[in-house]
Amino acid sequence: MKVVSLISTYILLSLVALSTAQYIRPPKRGRISIPSFGRDSSTPAAQQVHVTLAGPNRMKVSWMTMSFNSPSTVEYGVASGVYDSAATGVATSYTYFLYKSGEFHHVILGPLNDNTTYYYRCGGIGPEFSFKTPPPAGPHVPITFAVVGDLGQTEWTQSTIDHIQKMDHDVLLNAGDLSYADFYEPLWDSFGQLVQPIASKRPWMVTQGNHDVEEITFIIGPFISYNTRWPMPYNESSSTSNLYYSFEVAGVHVLMLGSYTGYSQSSPQYSWLQADLAKVNRTLTPWLVAVLHAPWYNSNTAHQGEGDAMMAAMEPLLRQAQVDIVFAGHIHAYERTTRLYLKNPDPCGIVYINIGDGGNREGLATEYINPQPVWSLFREASFGHGEFGVLNGTHAYWTWHRNEDTESVSSDTVWITSLSSSTLNCSVSSSSRIAAAAAASSKEPRDL
Repeated sequence: MKVVSLISTYILLSLVALSTAQYIRPPKRGRISIPSFGRDSSTPAAQQVHVTLAGPNRMKVSWMTMSFNSPSTVEYGVASGVYDSAATGVATSYTYFLYKSGEFHHVILGPLNDNTTYYYRCGGIGPEFSFKTPPPAGPHVPITFAVVGDLGQTEWTQSTIDHIQKMDHDVLLNAGDLSYADFYEPLWDSFGQLVQPIASKRPWMVTQGNHDVEEITFIIGPFISYNTRWPMPYNESSSTSNLYYSFEVAGVHVLMLGSYTGYSQSSPQYSWLQADLAKVNRTLTPWLVAVLHAPWYNSNTAHQGEGDAMMAAMEPLLRQAQVDIVFAGHIHAYERTTRLYLKNPDPCGIVYINIGDGGNREGLATEYINPQPVWSLFREASFGHGEFGVLNGTHAYWTWHRNEDTESVSSDTVWITSLSSSTLNCSVSSSSRIAAAAAASSKEPRDL
């Protein structure tokens, strides 16, 4: 059924690509108000429930309670109301100036069956939730990712979330800047409640952005809220930090990189990345994707050059490993490039997609550098989200959905061929490939 769905999507995308109607941008929207359960310490009900991948056939359930006496236990099963399995995990909390958090519970479930809906209950009481596990491992197994960045908590955020909920996706990738709490910790709580309806049903895999740092020099360290609330499977990928890790799902190896921790060649992240890439088996995972926050390529006037140092250190590693796509946030606009390496078109290079347009409170970055660089194939300052659908080990489609009023409109689509299946000789020197690509880069290719 998944293959049929993806083929149907291909036909639809082909039709959408023919549309050239001019877009009129709707006005800016304000921050939304999220109801909460309150901060009564006797309240045992689970809040801010979300799930993440936690290794092969494992899922981590995370939630918060204001009660510090609630057990860190999840009951679960494949039938609603029938919980024939249970797991126990850990709990933690934090303080931030006068703010005292509730207790955050993190419980790993498994082993679980592939492509299966599980029903679960947190802490032994309260409402029932459900999640669906991803497809099985395999080089030609179809899988769909929702991709978003810089969400925040505005009416546009709600629109983005509503549109993603309607997608038949398996995993969500978030390129950082989650809550936009910016030192006001209750906004982390409201963000958790805002995304719960979707994050409790499909795994959310996140990396950090600049708004997630919240460091006050000599007083409060960085990422206290982020690390406490959103622990990722870094141990499972031999990382020593929650700020960078990797995971595999279906036929895709995903690198979640940290733009706001050390990335130089002498850094732990760089050493980890080298080791992680050395383990990648492109026969089993023909797709190799990276997610980070500060973009390496960007023709918007906002945040120019902020990713250059990380790019200088790590782009050669990703190019050598033949990474297919790098998703980034930070820029509050959308942009997609041709395959690039060393700031030049390269058929063996990486497709860069900036997707920091989830709905943040700072508004859109509307100013672009002109003329448009030859490597920039599509750019637009509008809110939206992305859909990355892997059909098999060789082909995937990418669609950027613009939030047009209350409707999700497919506005940029392209089919991408994995470098692991390419007939190009990517061992040829970069200079000769780049020279050939530069001579033929005046027109946008249909496929990348």
